[in-house]
Parts: sequence; C-alpha cells; structure tokens
Amino acid sequence: MDWREGEKERRGAIGVGLNGAGALNSGMNSTSVASFEGKNFMVTQLDAVPAVACPCGFARRGFATPENTTATIHLVDIQSDARTHYHKKLTEIYLILEGEGFMELDGEMIPVKPMTSIFIKPGCRHRAVGKMRIVNIPVPAFDPRDEWFD
Repeated sequence: MDWREGEKERRGAIGVGLNGAGALNSGMNSTSVASFEGKNFMVTQLDAVPAVACPCGFARRGFATPENTTATIHLVDIQSDARTHYHKKLTEIYLILEGEGFMELDGEMIPVKPMTSIFIKPGCRHRAVGKMRIVNIPVPAFDPRDEWFD
C-alpha cells in the first residue's frame, strides 16, 4: 500500500474531511472555519482540499480564507507544462516532495529532487520543469491577483 492509500484509510477511520472553506472537519470533533474564530490556530487536511488549476498544474490551497492574510500552504501537483510566472508581492517557499526535474528561476535551470527547498522572492520569474509534487508556502497569503505573466 502506498502512502496515499494509507492516508485514505486513516481519514476514513476517523471521518476526516474538509468543509468548503478549507478548515478541518472530523467525525470525532466537527469543526468549521467559524469555530476557529478567536483561536490561535487553524488546521487543514491538504490532501482533502479540492484541487484548483494553477500555472504549475493543480494546487490544494490550505488556509485560503478571506480573513487570513498571513500565509497559506499549497500541495501542488506540477504538470510537465508549467507556465513561467512571477509575483509582485508574494514570496514563495517550495519544498519538493516527489519527482525530479528543474526549477527555472530567472532563466537559470536548477536541478531539484525530493527535499530540495527553494526560496522565491517577488519578481523572480519561475516555473517547475518535470512532473513533481511540492509543498508551496506563499507569504503573505496567496492572492490570485498577484500572478503575472510576461
């Protein structure tokens, strides 16, 4: 059994899922985004967040709520046709989880493999080359209006 099957089995055993806003719901202790108000934490189950298309492939964006402007976390499945883009305000931290390939950073090809981490400053034109699974942490929180293309 691979790790995805184990995760499905684990979630099924405790009834874990996400509500539409990206907050964790559990059959043991049902919570919602509203129940996190006034608390000093949020919880998400990234592999249960619905995937959305992005320039790199498909992203599952945790903590992407209107009131959160601090940071988000994305589980991204990079497709082979990732599109070069940049951000004017966002800094991104990538962590390669699976696959090997390259990160194109301002035209320079950097080889990457699992556990490689990349710090991408605003203005850096970037894209991943090759099929990979990554964690992306945008700071401040991801804003789709801050995706730019040449």
